[in-house]
Amino acid sequence: MSGDLAGKRILVTGIATAESIAYAVARRAQEEGATVVLTAMQRDLDAAKELASTLPHEPERILALDATSRRDLDELAVALDGRCDGALHAIAFAPRNALASVIGVPAADVELAFRTSVWSYAALAEVLADAAPSTGASLVGLHFDAQGAWPVYSWMGVMKAALLSTNQYLARELGARRVRTNLVAAGPLATRAATAIPGFESLLDHWEERSPLPWDTRDAVVVADAVCWLLSDRSQATTGSVVHVDGGTHAVR
Repeated sequence: MSGDLAGKRILVTGIATAESIAYAVARRAQEEGATVVLTAMQRDLDAAKELASTLPHEPERILALDATSRRDLDELAVALDGRCDGALHAIAFAPRNALASVIGVPAADVELAFRTSVWSYAALAEVLADAAPSTGASLVGLHFDAQGAWPVYSWMGVMKAALLSTNQYLARELGARRVRTNLVAAGPLATRAATAIPGFESLLDHWEERSPLPWDTRDAVVVADAVCWLLSDRSQATTGSVVHVDGGTHAVR
């Protein structure tokens, strides 16, 4: 099979709904020739299996993964059996109260958001690095512009700023092993995770007013295209970077 990802084994985490970026990446990666391994939270595993049946090809495997669990990560490493060319980290969570304010949120809720949304990125990088071939591998995470404070997002905005820094440190540490780490900063999409954010509509209004290019909140394919480019050898000298796929909104004020 031809394509930019032909012959590559790609891990796609966070499969849950057909509207998700993870699902769009799994589909596009297969279209580009990749063999795909999927993971989902245990509670989403049945839904992931149903979604897998709608992909162009049957995934190699569909695994349950809680990326905050060391045991699950170790089991993932065993399942990959020393061979993975790239991975999408599509994992983030914060309790609802941590999305509404940075004041008055219990430390345990902030710690859960950090472990799920940031620590898991470094943990997945470790798994990928250990399974990467000698030619290298690529890790891609999902970001949201963290250059300032949004009227919504709160602690998750802090987590995205931490994710940005983590990505840079991982690029520094893993470059010698030819493992690239990059983030894709997408504009707001009507995914399950995004629509759970209090005041999500205000983000949509911001993009409608500011985006230089038309922005379709239901088109995850444009984000998947950027992810697959970063997973491919065409981005072989790109690491520690953020690719903005947001209609250009990050560039204007």
